Amino acid sequence: MTLWRPDISSLTRPAYLSLADQIARAIGDGTLEAGARLPTHRKMAEDLHLSVQTVSRAYEELIRRGMLSGETGRGSFVKAQRREIDQPYLPERLGEVIDLSILKPVCEKMHHERLKKALGWLSETLPASSALSFRPNVVFPRHRTTAVKWLRACGLDVPASNISITNGATAAMTVAIMSVAPVGSTIATEATGHHTLVPLASYLGLTLKGIAIDDQGIIPEALDAACKESSIRALFVQPAAINPHATVMGSVRRAQIVEVARKRDIAIVESDILGPLVEDRPPPIAALAPERTLYFTSFTKTVVPGLRIGYLAAPDRYVAAVANRHLVSNWMATPMVAEIATRWVEDGTAMELVEWQREALRRRHEIASQVLSGTFFRSHPQSLHIWLPLTDGRTEETFVAQARLQNVAIAPGASFRISQEDWMPAVRISLGSTTEEELLRGLTVVGSLLQGDPEHLLLAI
Repeated sequence: MTLWRPDISSLTRPAYLSLADQIARAIGDGTLEAGARLPTHRKMAEDLHLSVQTVSRAYEELIRRGMLSGETGRGSFVKAQRREIDQPYLPERLGEVIDLSILKPVCEKMHHERLKKALGWLSETLPASSALSFRPNVVFPRHRTTAVKWLRACGLDVPASNISITNGATAAMTVAIMSVAPVGSTIATEATGHHTLVPLASYLGLTLKGIAIDDQGIIPEALDAACKESSIRALFVQPAAINPHATVMGSVRRAQIVEVARKRDIAIVESDILGPLVEDRPPPIAALAPERTLYFTSFTKTVVPGLRIGYLAAPDRYVAAVANRHLVSNWMATPMVAEIATRWVEDGTAMELVEWQREALRRRHEIASQVLSGTFFRSHPQSLHIWLPLTDGRTEETFVAQARLQNVAIAPGASFRISQEDWMPAVRISLGSTTEEELLRGLTVVGSLLQGDPEHLLLAI
């Protein structure tokens, strides 16, 4: 029988669900291994000062999740798991919860009306190639030409033949990484980085190496040392405000990163999904090292979430690899959505909505600054979120749970942790995922928690 026991001081209401979540986390991180036998319902209830019914409900919930097996007369045992990464956001908004956990742009009724109008236009003008063609090369030549225009607005000049149209940033990221890193290789990235990169690397059979960061992102010397110590194949980087710390890498730092990449002959995958939203930023890394950088951007975080189209620009040496991997993983982007994106870029609607988003975010950042006045947090005027370090012994798990008890959902910082070194607990708070009124209420809850004592909640059973 395992010696692990849940922490009663961190239980929250409803107790059975909180207990089930604790046990699930222990199974997920390997503390409770497959085959481990849990205490009997009565023994667990006595140890935690809970009712037997509460423990029974927790065990039943874990059986429902496929994490435990209950064997009459023998006890409850941990089942073998395929370990998955918990996402930092709520899978869906529940009840009256103010959801500040998921990263979204500010959206209003106007965005819905614009998209409805675009769909009406599409129903009248849909090209036959977009509706009937099964070959990507037949569908997208015109869209690639328009993509050239948009990428120039992002600070990058690249031939249309080097651009792939993808179903958003996630597809572009997956294709880019598959193109530069074969199974078994290592990718370097920020020590606090992209939350979906961890499971993606696992699924693709890759190893991630977290590189130390500062206020401008990856430290060049740390990247060089890591390349010297191990065989790193590529660098994944988010240099423009979309990274968890909401930092923008300066032009000198970008040049230094390129110098290391050339010295060590590694590819670079650059995520720039905020694109032209970020004002006064340096040119993309891809503009400095076009021979080794795969660059992607998209419209979902800057124009409207439903416009799930992205542009992936690749050097000549990777064009064939990108085309092949995109074909086997996606076949092609959705032509009808690409039609809307192309029209909006051509008629100026996309840039108009980017500029609207910039102003909306300015107001959101003002709210955050006012409510959290006197509290240190990281942000950028055009970031969709703030990064709030937790001090005075506060833990992420407890802080997130306390906020959740007051119907506010925020994302734990550990979801973005690539390296364990020099880690400081933090939470990420989305500014665009709800209305200004709800944002104000949610941030007020966060502010009040910061003013309180950093202690666990006491649970009345």
